[in-house]
Amino acid sequence: MSSMTDIVFLLLIFFMITSTLVTPVAVKDLNLPQSDHQVSAKPNTTISVTKDLKYFVEGEEIKFWQIERHLKSILEASPETYISLHVDASVPFSVVGKIRDIAIRNKYKLILATRAK
Repeated sequence: MSSMTDIVFLLLIFFMITSTLVTPVAVKDLNLPQSDHQVSAKPNTTISVTKDLKYFVEGEEIKFWQIERHLKSILEASPETYISLHVDASVPFSVVGKIRDIAIRNKYKLILATRAK
């Protein structure tokens, strides 16, 4: 019985460590805006916008008009949904506002990804 407890304990530690290493899929070559504050919420999915206004949901490039439908198909059963928004610092804020409107309409919680100052 003691060896079974050891195995379960080791598996628990293994899964706790590996779950912290999982990061949401986002476009890597973005120059994120800087911020003093960081949020610890775990996003369910990511939206990325590059400086040339290409849109990505979970790393897959899509058109802007497809974002809402794509998010609904991914997140249809999650009432407490967090979306991490990765936007290049050179993108106009009006683009962020349009994505924010999509999140508000669907009651998603939006987290703007930033880099530390």
